[in-house]
Amino acid sequence: MKDTYNTIAFPSEESLFKEKSSKFFGYAFPIESEEEVKPILEVLKKQHPHAVHYCYAYQIGTETIQYRANDDGEPSNTAGAPIYGQIQSFGLTNVLVVVVRIYGGIKLGVGGLISAYKTSAQITLESCEIIEKTIDIPFMISFDYKNMNKVMRVIKEKKLDITSQEMEINAETNLPIGKIVVKTRKKNAEIIFDTFNSLFEIDIKKL
Repeated sequence: MKDTYNTIAFPSEESLFKEKSSKFFGYAFPIESEEEVKPILEVLKKQHPHAVHYCYAYQIGTETIQYRANDDGEPSNTAGAPIYGQIQSFGLTNVLVVVVRIYGGIKLGVGGLISAYKTSAQITLESCEIIEKTIDIPFMISFDYKNMNKVMRVIKEKKLDITSQEMEINAETNLPIGKIVVKTRKKNAEIIFDTFNSLFEIDIKKL
């Protein structure tokens, strides 16, 4: 069972590719949601106010893949698609690549545009540190406070990462209830679920 994926460790340095007086500035960013894209584009637009096109592509997800390729005014499939092709070529996900074009006065034609955007994206990704991450499955564990030690013992034994924990009062019993969200590698998820599910007075559900 594959439970790892490749992404980039940090945002890239700015790359520059020139073609017939046009300048193509390339950037790559690690992202985990579509909501991160717009603010990044807004920063780049302020950085390059004289640019004509801010073309980009991204891919997000491991189990379910979400992607988009945007030509931003360039002829259809001449910018976003070549950029996305490089994300696929490098085998990456959870990444956004933006290529900002400053027009130099000479038209490149469809083939020239495809080549320029592809090369810019390639140069940008080649400059990135590519890392392998695990695909993690989150679980919510709910329990009466008296069972806290039992739950924490398993978390420690299984070396689980706690992403959040909270206490609340049970409206019926007026006693405290613990809720802890943990995550584990995909390949261990079934064992972790079964371990907690077998414990008396402890509930576990996949998020």
